[in-house]
Amino acid sequence: MENNSKFFANRDCKYYPCHNSEEINCMFCFCPLYDRQCPGNPKWVEKDGRRIKSCVDCCFPHKAENYDRIMEILKQ
Repeated sequence: MENNSKFFANRDCKYYPCHNSEEINCMFCFCPLYDRQCPGNPKWVEKDGRRIKSCVDCCFPHKAENYDRIMEILKQ
């Protein structure tokens, strides 16, 4: 997908490609759904006695076709 207002790939980033995916949307480098219910597949892990959300295996915000769904969730 060519870069547009809903997708861009920063192939110069030292972390690209993250999440083991070759086509990744960098629009949401940090997940805007971290503090919300995510329709992706985040996991909950224990760290330093706290339960935290891990998005390491979740690619939901990095798929261009999910942009509109993310915008809907953020508007709620």
